[in-house]
Amino acid sequence: MQIYAAVNAGAGRGTHLQRTPAASSAGNQSLLLTESSGSLGGAPSLFETLSLQEREIVLKKGRRKVLYRGQTLFNQGAKHDGIYLIETGRVRVFYTAPSGREITLAYWHPGNFVGGPEVFGSGVHQWSGVATSNCSLVQLPGRELRALVVEVPNLAIGLIEGLTFKGKCYSALAQMLGTRSITERLAHLLLHLVELYGVKDPEGVLIGAAFTHADLAHMVGATRQWVTISLKRMQEKDVVVSRKSRIIVRRPDILQEMKGQGD
Repeated sequence: MQIYAAVNAGAGRGTHLQRTPAASSAGNQSLLLTESSGSLGGAPSLFETLSLQEREIVLKKGRRKVLYRGQTLFNQGAKHDGIYLIETGRVRVFYTAPSGREITLAYWHPGNFVGGPEVFGSGVHQWSGVATSNCSLVQLPGRELRALVVEVPNLAIGLIEGLTFKGKCYSALAQMLGTRSITERLAHLLLHLVELYGVKDPEGVLIGAAFTHADLAHMVGATRQWVTISLKRMQEKDVVVSRKSRIIVRRPDILQEMKGQGD
């Protein structure tokens, strides 16, 4: 399993600390749960397919929107109208079950768009989006977006590539949830957070981005209580040191062994 991470402020309520070179090299990716990063490739930027002139044309049709950390961008079940292009910050998209349980689909970074899959503005949102750091976004309403893809064919290519990537991501997430135990998923997640955000610490390797137990639970498909109990057991075995949203990994070799074990 590979976990991608974004450049901006850490998930939940935390912020990035000093990062290792590995973390920096992964900095402009999105954060999601998948079995293999190689099969997905990198998250495409909508702007990568556009020339400077085409970008100006697209942005002139957009409506700029600023969100503070914790503010909702769109709600599951609400009327859908176009997409939101992330300029700065990071957006978490998640599905809420009738029971109230949440599963995080991904954290999306600058250059990505959110609000699909019905990019031209029909129907309702299938999931919710919330800012996990202060965000600047550009909304492209469905009607304007439909006209733009006729005027700027490269924009259509970017939309197709973005939707293709998102489809593969959510398919990979479903496969992970269906074939890996929660313990395996948590071990994978901790190891890759170390890879991406690892900071040397006297006690081991600090995950240099703050994730609450609820954040971790939403990513691996568990309850917050289960994550809290699991981290406590890991701490008793000297595998990790967990202090609220501050996690230090002391025995990555044990986490590697846990990746192949069941609950």
